[in-house]
Amino acid sequence: MVPDPAAADRLTALAHGIGSQHDLPISPFYAFAGAFTALFVSFLALGLLWSSSRFRGDRSGLALPAGPQRIADAPATRAALRGIGLAAFLALLASLLLAPDDPDRNPAPGAVYVLFWVGLVPASLLLGPVWRLLNPLRTLHRLLHRMRLTPRRPAPLPARLGQWPAAAGLFGFTWLELAAPDPASTTSLLIALAAYTGAHLAPAARFGERWFDDGDAFEAYSALLARLSPLGRRNDGRLVLRNPFHGLDATPERPGLVATVCVLLGSTAYDGFSDHPAWIDTLQTSPLGRTPTATLGLLASVALVATLYCLCAAATRLVSGPHPGPLTAFAHSLVPIALGYLTAHYFSLLVTEGPRTVSMALGTDNGPDPLPPLGSGGLAALQLIAVVTGHVLGVVAAHDRAVRLFPPHRAVTGQLPMLALMITYTLGGIGLLLN
Repeated sequence: MVPDPAAADRLTALAHGIGSQHDLPISPFYAFAGAFTALFVSFLALGLLWSSSRFRGDRSGLALPAGPQRIADAPATRAALRGIGLAAFLALLASLLLAPDDPDRNPAPGAVYVLFWVGLVPASLLLGPVWRLLNPLRTLHRLLHRMRLTPRRPAPLPARLGQWPAAAGLFGFTWLELAAPDPASTTSLLIALAAYTGAHLAPAARFGERWFDDGDAFEAYSALLARLSPLGRRNDGRLVLRNPFHGLDATPERPGLVATVCVLLGSTAYDGFSDHPAWIDTLQTSPLGRTPTATLGLLASVALVATLYCLCAAATRLVSGPHPGPLTAFAHSLVPIALGYLTAHYFSLLVTEGPRTVSMALGTDNGPDPLPPLGSGGLAALQLIAVVTGHVLGVVAAHDRAVRLFPPHRAVTGQLPMLALMITYTLGGIGLLLN
């Protein structure tokens, strides 16, 4: 059966949740002015009222009762979650192999791009790093280990590797979604699934299960978002309710952290820009072809985000004085910004295509096409609020880190480069909303 091109493009088109200029409930001038004012006033207020660090990382939190802790840590609970993850993995594989190559009749594309990729955002925010508990590749690795098909004593994992494999994996997935020739086809998804499985089971066989902590792109993605979850663990292992800023402050400064966050920001920015008529015309007329041009555009978007951050880090070092690692010291402040972009960009996709995918998987997809949960004005307002709020939270996280790292007389001036970066990112994000 020949896939319907219109159906194959449906998920990709719906992924562009950015509203248009005509949908905004306020004029573009007031949108830009309001965002700039929110950031600048936040910066001034923090400089005047916040003179010492208040976030305590993984030392903070109100311990939950012993009952929920025992349930969460029980071997039966962990085994059940691993079983759910493996069952979902096998169901996805079965759909790719047996169901029609048509996104309107096969739930696999929606399961990958909507329920999994977008659904991990609210799941991680509410429950913590859930993909670590569900990851079917961890389960497969354990089965291989029990069958003695992997070394009993894994090799040490090089510390310098950090999250660089996760950053590469995230880029590969976003390339599949945004630049691959046919991202919703069963062939593309099967190849991607095979590559993902091999790329992690092979190094896990050498380095052991701890490879997944930083090497698996989706575990790193889920763990970063879970830093803003009110549910977390203290450094003593207790399950706690906490101020999300404390969890964000505990983000480990590993190699590759900046790259991972910049891939999230840059790929989401490219997804918004790829709807622009000028870029669509470029893709259609480029002598390189659509896929190479889209790949270069995606690379350029990620590189731009990373370059701006690195310039900001260099300026911070220049203004505030030497510091062992300013490049990673403020990387955690980009996580709320990434969350704001993800919320603005994919909210409508999740609430419309998510139920459709579930209905299709259950064989009950007989209803009408889903309608957006908000009107165009309401959706645009939500997107604008999400982007601005993410940047304001980033300013707060960066300020608290600055007053901890730098002398008081340099802490505020040292944040001026970060404020400039936040304003630049904000204006760019709102510019995408006006696309």
